[in-house]
Amino acid sequence: MLSSGQLERVPPSRQHADTLLGQAERHLELARQGARTDPTGAYQLLYDASRKALAAILENQGLRATSRGGHLAVLDAVTAQLDPPLGRTLRSFDRMRRRRNSAEYPRLDTPEITPDDVTQDLSKAQDFLSLATQVLDQMSPY
Repeated sequence: MLSSGQLERVPPSRQHADTLLGQAERHLELARQGARTDPTGAYQLLYDASRKALAAILENQGLRATSRGGHLAVLDAVTAQLDPPLGRTLRSFDRMRRRRNSAEYPRLDTPEITPDDVTQDLSKAQDFLSLATQVLDQMSPY
């Protein structure tokens, strides 16, 4: 992923990783609050919280996805390191990414995101945050 330009090396930073985790926590809280009044916005927040939680793992290791790699590079890099045993937790990320993209760039036939969609995936987003918090101290710089 480094040689293909999907990831780049950056200085490893636990401080930056913690900043991303703090942002993810705040995004999840706002998503909970907005699920009924703005489900599309809430879903975007819960997806961003998920992405930032996974990106925190990489930042702590001195890795960052590039624009070439995008959000999928974050998932691929973390999955390559954690599956097994934690791959099951990561599986819903790509589905959530596609759902968020369909809301961000909707077509006429795209179904709207509902409060139930937000509620269902809030738990997945919380799982990503918990996973990142769990493994951060166990993964050394790359």
